[in-house]
Amino acid sequence: MPLASRRDKQTQIRWGMVDFRHRFGRDPEGMWLPETAVDLESLELLAEAGIRFTLLAPHQAARVRRIGEERWQEVPSAGIDPRRAYLCPLPSGKSIALFFYDGPMAQEVAFGDLLRSGQALSARLLGTLGEGREPQMAHVATAGETYGHHHRFGEMALAYCLDQIEGDHKASLTIYGEYLERFPPAHEVEIREKTSWSCAHGVERWRSDCGCRIGGSRGGNQAWRAPLRETLDWLRDRLLPLYEKSMAPLLADPWKARDEYIEVILDRSPAKVEKFLRRQAGRELSPEESVRALRLLEMQRQALLMYTSCGWFFDDVSGIETVQVLGYASRALQLADEAAGVSLEAEFLARLEGAKSNFPKWTDGARVYRELVTPMRLDLPRVAAHHAIASEFAAGTHRDQMYCYRAENLYYEQVPAGRLKLSLGRVRVHSEVTWNEGDFSFAVLHLGGHHVTAGVRAFAGEEVFAAMSKEVRGAFERSDIPGVIRLLDRHFGEQIFSLWHLFKDEQRKILEQLMARSLEEIESLFEGVYQDHYPLLRFLREIRMPVPRTLALPVEQVVHSRMRRLLEDRSLHPVRLREVAEEVERLDIALERPLLGFLAGRQLSGQIEKLLKAPENLALLMTVNETLVTLTRLDLRPNLWRAQNLYCSLATTLWEWGGCEGECRAEYVRLGDLLGVEMA
Repeated sequence: MPLASRRDKQTQIRWGMVDFRHRFGRDPEGMWLPETAVDLESLELLAEAGIRFTLLAPHQAARVRRIGEERWQEVPSAGIDPRRAYLCPLPSGKSIALFFYDGPMAQEVAFGDLLRSGQALSARLLGTLGEGREPQMAHVATAGETYGHHHRFGEMALAYCLDQIEGDHKASLTIYGEYLERFPPAHEVEIREKTSWSCAHGVERWRSDCGCRIGGSRGGNQAWRAPLRETLDWLRDRLLPLYEKSMAPLLADPWKARDEYIEVILDRSPAKVEKFLRRQAGRELSPEESVRALRLLEMQRQALLMYTSCGWFFDDVSGIETVQVLGYASRALQLADEAAGVSLEAEFLARLEGAKSNFPKWTDGARVYRELVTPMRLDLPRVAAHHAIASEFAAGTHRDQMYCYRAENLYYEQVPAGRLKLSLGRVRVHSEVTWNEGDFSFAVLHLGGHHVTAGVRAFAGEEVFAAMSKEVRGAFERSDIPGVIRLLDRHFGEQIFSLWHLFKDEQRKILEQLMARSLEEIESLFEGVYQDHYPLLRFLREIRMPVPRTLALPVEQVVHSRMRRLLEDRSLHPVRLREVAEEVERLDIALERPLLGFLAGRQLSGQIEKLLKAPENLALLMTVNETLVTLTRLDLRPNLWRAQNLYCSLATTLWEWGGCEGECRAEYVRLGDLLGVEMA
């Protein structure tokens, strides 16, 4: 925020408040500043918007004093008392409350081992509170992914900690708003301007080679940060007057419209968008005007997104975070061209050349942009091509939803010829963000496997489409494949696409389909090897003679596949599972334990969910137990976290119900033992 313009700060604050109200049904009382990066202007704008408080790191406090006293006391680095709230007087005469989190404890939670024990965490929190009668607060600030992602079972430690605190008569859980309401600040504080929690040099991590880094390559530097920010600032400053000038004939107040565009971002239903545009314009816009207004507003949204803080946080301009930031810039450039006819990309790239990469492969930001960002750029023709190719693998899908685009076939015909296929069609593509749309004709030649070629062009009329279809189909039916390819080149020119041009998610899905077919063929071949050579392999194992890898591999693959299919099956087959386990032991097969362990954990959770619905199903209960015995024998080490939690819910219900006695109760106790859960 300190590096943003005043206008951008205002928009970001408004967007954050409206988003909060949309999700929680009430106005926010506080607001988190990204990276806790702070300056007085940001605090002024927060206070002006009605935000009561924010949270900072302890080293961001400069001076404190008790309210009513004249003398300020300098605060040594991170020396402020985090147990109380502070009032920060602002130059405008307004003020905002500030909380400073406990830095050392936050460090231990995020990067130490404090989350290994919920009891230790609660003791540590309560231990920071003094014996005085003055109100005190113990609190830390950590990222959500700390609990369970960075620290396995961290969420369980946190839950236990909160439970312990709730049962402690000396303290109670609260939130910042309630604390302020009950205990207004008795002290004032002044901040250290332009500082953040994650940069020892203030906010230099987001604009200079300050030395803050993650690790990266030895000898590398972050000198690329300054030219990256300068380039994005240049783009922002070119887009602002362009937006204002282009929007003036459309909407009454372009900047008010930008501030309120968050309403559309949260709900892009046509009725909502139409109402928004009508209110902002004071009249009914034509379809063309609506598209232009939405493009300009979206251009501004992308210009704000390109300042996402992680774009500068890491060690090289080629990092995925910086690539994402450049992707936002690319979309803003694209929309500027489409909405206002202004092309800024050439100069943008020239400036980006100053952001030098630490890796010779990437050279600079301009090369990163060309090789990693440009291929991701979307427009209506590429969406049409994606739909046309994807339809080949989805039985001629009539309608597709791809990100914010909707593609719908107006005509589709497929001509098969053994493994070869030709598809001809017409598709309409519509953007649900900018409302622009177009009709396209296409022809797709599928030679089998991943060999797909698609031609796409703007629909030029029924006669042109019919003539193209007749020529291409004629060549295909004559088995003149080179002729088909020449015709695609002639009719579609440079608008030729392949699997390379698919969106990544769909590309991966299609390749997984193709690989599944290939793997089925390979497994069939391996099954034949298994049947023919199994006796020899077993004999070699019995006499402890080394087995050639070329003989062992197909047999191992067959046994492993059988195990995988059993664990993926929605029904349990303990007898068959035991037979495969015996085969594994006889042949001394090395299983792919991480995959099988994952599948086993998922299978067990699913079966215990079934028990929750029918706890009296003794047959199912015994089947689950037998399966667990076999899995233990194989040492697959499944993740039992979900299964254990489900079992606790189930067992608690059963014990309270009292309807599970005799053999049923014994089997449930056995299940708990196998899961490693002890119920009282």
